Amino acid sequence: MKALIIANGPAYGSETTWNALRLAGSLARREHNEVKVFFMGDAVVAALAGQKVPDGYYHLDRMVQAAARHGAEVGCCGTCLDARGIADSALTPEARRSTLEELSDWTEWADKVITF
Repeated sequence: MKALIIANGPAYGSETTWNALRLAGSLARREHNEVKVFFMGDAVVAALAGQKVPDGYYHLDRMVQAAARHGAEVGCCGTCLDARGIADSALTPEARRSTLEELSDWTEWADKVITF
């Protein structure tokens, strides 16, 4: 299956982006799947490298890295990054700036589109 997961929610304060990454990682670990993750809106914060969170909290940057290790491709809305003052260099190496055009391509590519 070719799955596109689109996350729009805040990185922290809600569990939507965490759940999106949990699903992306689980699907990516199954060798018959291809997974792409696209962060939009406040979800782009999930791809920031070196996050410092309180003990006991999940680290979304590590979850992005884990999903990518299993083959998931991770894109971040460039307009959303700019709106939040996030430079490309602040992203984990596994995530990259992307565009609405690429999201459109990924949507056409996917068998399933899942939004959070």
